[in-house]
Amino acid sequence: MPLFKRKPFSLLEPPKDIDPKEKVFQIRFTREIFREYQDYISRLNLYRQRVWTCKISGKSNLTFEEALVSEHHAVAKAQKLPTELMAPVLRMIQYSTVGLYELVDKIYASLQEYVFEGLELHAKQDGLEAACKILKILESGGTKMYEVGWLLRDKTIISISVIKGEDLIHRRPPVSRNTLKIFIRDATSQNNPWVIHENLAKRYGIPTEPPNDMMFDEGLQKKGRKRHEDGPKGNARKKMKNDEEHINVPVKYPMDDLLVRPSADDHVLSKRLPLATDFRVPRYSVGDLLMVWDFCLSFGRILNLSPFSLADLENAICHKESNTLLVEIHKSIFHLLIKDEGDYFTVLRNKKRKLKVTLVTWAEYLCDFLEMTKSEELSSNIATVRKGYYSLIDTDVKLKILRELVEEAITTSPVREKLSEWVDQRQTLAATKRECTRKAKDEQNSSIDAVQDDNGNVDEQGKGKEEKDKNNISRSKKNGKRHGHLEMEIDKLSIRSSPLGKDRHYNRYWFFRREGRLFVESADSREWGYYSTKEELDALMCSLNMKGIRERALKQQMDKLYSKISNALEKRSKEITNKLLLEEVVLRRSTRVQAQPRDNPSMAFLKYVNKWKDN
Repeated sequence: MPLFKRKPFSLLEPPKDIDPKEKVFQIRFTREIFREYQDYISRLNLYRQRVWTCKISGKSNLTFEEALVSEHHAVAKAQKLPTELMAPVLRMIQYSTVGLYELVDKIYASLQEYVFEGLELHAKQDGLEAACKILKILESGGTKMYEVGWLLRDKTIISISVIKGEDLIHRRPPVSRNTLKIFIRDATSQNNPWVIHENLAKRYGIPTEPPNDMMFDEGLQKKGRKRHEDGPKGNARKKMKNDEEHINVPVKYPMDDLLVRPSADDHVLSKRLPLATDFRVPRYSVGDLLMVWDFCLSFGRILNLSPFSLADLENAICHKESNTLLVEIHKSIFHLLIKDEGDYFTVLRNKKRKLKVTLVTWAEYLCDFLEMTKSEELSSNIATVRKGYYSLIDTDVKLKILRELVEEAITTSPVREKLSEWVDQRQTLAATKRECTRKAKDEQNSSIDAVQDDNGNVDEQGKGKEEKDKNNISRSKKNGKRHGHLEMEIDKLSIRSSPLGKDRHYNRYWFFRREGRLFVESADSREWGYYSTKEELDALMCSLNMKGIRERALKQQMDKLYSKISNALEKRSKEITNKLLLEEVVLRRSTRVQAQPRDNPSMAFLKYVNKWKDN
């Protein structure tokens, strides 16, 4: 059992008369049961403090659970002591009065020449040193002889012979000092003197009666008197007192979100609004959709692929006819892979393909890629693609294919070089931003000092102060604009999308600067939803509990980016309103004139033209 501040600690007994249907709280690693949540959380906070020590290894500054794991590993190490050494080592430990390290050295030295059956060591064979294993210990006329098996590197015995003890070569004892130290701590119940556990003493025939002269040892007499004075009842009272002090540990926040319980002084949290889930692609494929879209927009210049909206990509993926947007995405990634001259380039060269992908031949290059992936799920669609029916493939499979293409493209040299370039630029801009901030502070401090040192008359001071105030305001505006410009430039060089944080149920929150929605991904990535209005964003932020570790971090990150996120949501809301008005106009017009499908805003992806195409 772990030590509390290097002192013994006892677990709580389970409450009496527990009803099987009664709801209780249980600590996972100690199995302690609590009726009251406050008692449970106080005890759990105590176990999470770094005040525990592994009883066997002596490691300190651990949590209770870390100390338990350490003890488990230490016991495993202690069991490495050969069975043949158990009895002699335990005899040397029993009722020894020396310190731990001195006892370890004493046992280690005595084992230096110790020989037992099964011991592997080295011996002289025909004047040469060779590895061997003691098979039997033979005694003849008071002289010990040893039957040994000579070993190969794989521990196979190749021959057997009998040698003298003087031919054995003892390089080191069969166990290390560290193993002995752990074994001593694990095998004993007290350390002054060392007393081994009763079950071990019975198993190996170790005497349990202390030596007659043991109580005359000076150190033991002092400790014995102290025990006699305190008495067992005094020790029990101290133990109970310490346990009571341990339990009354105040609850500390933030803590794990799922352990937080509402209290009377908490402010009322807003109800979290339901997520919108009107995706056209399956909800479990939304992550792939976002990944492909974000990559295409981030590396559009390298791909020679002009930007498009997330809605356009979603509509293009779901469209049951061939469309330019999807073809251009595939073509652009194929050209990048060919340019990189990697595995895909080798496949095309072996098939003697032309290295120019066209609107007519792109499906053949897609089949080559699907063969290269060696994925049964994807390669099962090769026949469909080859027949010209790519558009009939399931939506989620199309996205999986595009995800595989993106993952392959990320490893290419042009993408890696661009990432490296962006990293350097971000570091330079960050350094410039820090320098601007420092200069602004220096200028502000200089202005304050100048006002304080101004000893002219009242009128002159007033005029001087007014002039300086105007200069300060002008300078602040200038610094603010420059600071904002640097922030925008740094944001444009964002090289990696990562979630804003997680809520209490481990749902992840994503925001992309080119898309006016706040996406929410479930813990298992199987469900996605989104918030699209400023009101929903505000309600979400008011529903986050600052007492929880995850929701506290999420709230802080969203506070930092609130203006950026809310502006993006409002901008998208206005765009949707305008689109709805336009669709209404189209609908009214269609009653008089037959409208073409391409006039519908939801079909805008059909008008996509790659303006950055590399001809």
